[in-house]
Amino acid sequence: MDRDELMRILNEVAAGSTGVDAALDRLASSGVDDLGFARLDTDRERRTGVAEVIFAPGKTGEQLEMLVARCLEVHGKVLVTRLDADRAAPLVAKFAELTFHRAARVLEARREGGPRHLPVAVVAAGTSDLPVAEEAAVVLEHLGHPVDRVVDVGVAGIHRLFSELGRLRAARAVVVVAGMEGALPSVVAGLIDRPVVAVPTSVGYGASFGGVAALLGMLNSCAAGIGVVNIDNGFGAATLVHRIALGEGDSAARAHRISLDDGEGKAK
Repeated sequence: MDRDELMRILNEVAAGSTGVDAALDRLASSGVDDLGFARLDTDRERRTGVAEVIFAPGKTGEQLEMLVARCLEVHGKVLVTRLDADRAAPLVAKFAELTFHRAARVLEARREGGPRHLPVAVVAAGTSDLPVAEEAAVVLEHLGHPVDRVVDVGVAGIHRLFSELGRLRAARAVVVVAGMEGALPSVVAGLIDRPVVAVPTSVGYGASFGGVAALLGMLNSCAAGIGVVNIDNGFGAATLVHRIALGEGDSAARAHRISLDDGEGKAK
């Protein structure tokens, strides 16, 4: 429950249109919206800075439609990840506010006038890493971060990276997406003074073991200041960077969270 909804309930009680017992029932059930097949966590954004996100695999078209509709009603926005174009089409046709990002496999609607946060660079080692990099970039943009995309600068032609270092240093954090041996995050972290979030991808030949080789390479990096998320987890990298922004005192993020709390400038 956000501050606006709480104010509506209190105003209804003050006006006499809602009784105290009914208001207490609504407040007691706030934060969880039971849809039968899912229990939507409508209070998550206030607690964590990121509203609940819909993970599409395993859900039916009808379930996705109900979840999207409820998120739009409660939050005025929605984010659906790992959705293919065929399953996205009927949702886009039904909800005019939705946008489908084919490369990222992300369906979303953003709240108008949302907060603007710290700029982030998303780096893709190769073109084959772009789907995961785009997932990270689109999620970051959904969360309000300006994103600078730097693509195809992998270690096989490392000279391509050097001319882009100014762009990376202009960001407050950098997401680096790489498959094969996963070396690029180590190189980037050794050249800039920004937090680096490394994303291993499942791109590679047999000995890459579906991204495990890249994951282990990133975990064993000798460069300091790298955080590593799971294989192909662009979403996880984006939300980690967003939480770094919240922790660094991003003024827009802090103001937004306060507005979702008690309106007194005290985060709960």
